[in-house]
Amino acid sequence: MDWLRELFVDHSVIQAVVVVSLITAMGLVLGKVKILGISLGVTFVFFIGILAGHLGLSIDPQMLNYAESFGLILFVYALGLQVGPGFFGSFRKGGITLNMLALAVVLLGTVMTILFHIFTGVSLSDMVGILSGAVTNTPALGAAQQTLKQLQIEETDPALGCAVTYPLGVVGVIIALVVIRKMFLDRTVPTPGEDMKSHTTFIVGFQVCNPGIFGKTIRETALLAYHKFVISRLWRDGRVSIPTSDTVLQEGDRLLVITSETEVGTLAMLFGEQEHVDWNKDDIDWNAIDSQLISQRILVTRSEINGKKLGSLRLRNHFGINITRIYRAGVELLATPELVLQLGDKLTVVGEANAIANVEKVLGNKVMSLKEPNLVAVFVGIVLGLIVGSIPFVIPGVSFPVKLGIAGGPIIMGILMGAFGPRLHMITYTTRSANLMLRALGLSMYLACLGLDAGVHFFETVFRAEGLLWLGLGFAITIVPVLIVAFIALKIMKVDFGSVSGMLCGSMSNPMALNYANMIVMGDNPSVAYATVYPLTMFIRVIIAQLILILFL
Repeated sequence: MDWLRELFVDHSVIQAVVVVSLITAMGLVLGKVKILGISLGVTFVFFIGILAGHLGLSIDPQMLNYAESFGLILFVYALGLQVGPGFFGSFRKGGITLNMLALAVVLLGTVMTILFHIFTGVSLSDMVGILSGAVTNTPALGAAQQTLKQLQIEETDPALGCAVTYPLGVVGVIIALVVIRKMFLDRTVPTPGEDMKSHTTFIVGFQVCNPGIFGKTIRETALLAYHKFVISRLWRDGRVSIPTSDTVLQEGDRLLVITSETEVGTLAMLFGEQEHVDWNKDDIDWNAIDSQLISQRILVTRSEINGKKLGSLRLRNHFGINITRIYRAGVELLATPELVLQLGDKLTVVGEANAIANVEKVLGNKVMSLKEPNLVAVFVGIVLGLIVGSIPFVIPGVSFPVKLGIAGGPIIMGILMGAFGPRLHMITYTTRSANLMLRALGLSMYLACLGLDAGVHFFETVFRAEGLLWLGLGFAITIVPVLIVAFIALKIMKVDFGSVSGMLCGSMSNPMALNYANMIVMGDNPSVAYATVYPLTMFIRVIIAQLILILFL
């Protein structure tokens, strides 16, 4: 039976792969089990790794370090690539308020961490680990570990503090949401917030009755409105047509307009009269509305289109069609001329069948071409991210330069590639399933190795007075900032409960709590708010974990 010992115990390449794979598989299976309606998902891999380390299982230290580092790099880069397209846009309108509130949560937790270190005597590296677990942010833990290695301080491991406080970090946000809901019941009306109405498209019909626009072209009318809208169809004398910017409006014209819900009242005054027809129902057969035109979704798959502005293609003038809406990563966008197209965008095109067929040739619409993973962008981005992470930055008052490391560099490069790659005609598109696979694979490897390393001294730490202190400090860091910021947002700033709950879950990197918020709030406000604040807070926490150690050690 020596072969079994070689496979599971004796250090080798094969043994390392087997051990990490087993820990990951067991953790993923058990992570699907729900306790009181809550499942830990991929995070359970961390705890299976801790148990395996406690039982004496180990792999070669160099292989452990490689797998842990590569897993973290893969995860944070794929995460940055996913959130990059919406990262800078999240600061517009209501997103600024939500991001400022989320940053307040981060700042309060950071201040509490430093104060607890001063008044309790818990080492700073342990407190950073406690902070990472309390806010369920494993990339921040990875950044802290890399910083300690740069500082050549390896006698303490922040992973232990993270492992102790992580479970309560998950549950603590849910407990806070329950408390907030009870305290502010009058603010939990499950209706979408007004700020979020401006983020989704809305279809409405108008009758041209305003003498002020009779005889004016659509281009001239748009300049009068100062509001973004797209006219999908124009009915005149019983005939339907696709209007262009040079189409002259006449009295009695019926228009089908795509805009945002907040703009409907203003546009009603512009055009003259709003029709009382619900054009936003899911069961509308658009092709049956008029026999002359059809509506079809076309997928952008040609690399030549990537990064070009919609208006520069002049599709309406060349083919007599209209593009009304664009779907990107589950978000519906208004098809304005300034919108930069990306691979994977789905365009709703209205026009005659022959014209739409020609537009299809221009845009591609070949699904199979998008299913092939674009690994060049992934590996080039990782290399560039590691280069950025290795650049030393000099901070006044700090005796040695700061580096973003293998966690900070790749996530910044992922965000930049996702946000600006298409503008530079770089093919950075990855399908949602491919991105999820990269993230899940990287995070699983990282958590398995992290738990295996932390498990050696885990239980002896938990079951002593020091461990109980860590639990208390971690729970305080989890729940106190959430309650304080929730009070400010709900009572002072009058933000709706759905948006506040999603903002709090995003600021704490807690998708499990988001699932609870979605169960108690109607509408998609929690999910929209979560996506709005998650990129910035994830990035800031990774940087803060390093700065705490550099500035205060």
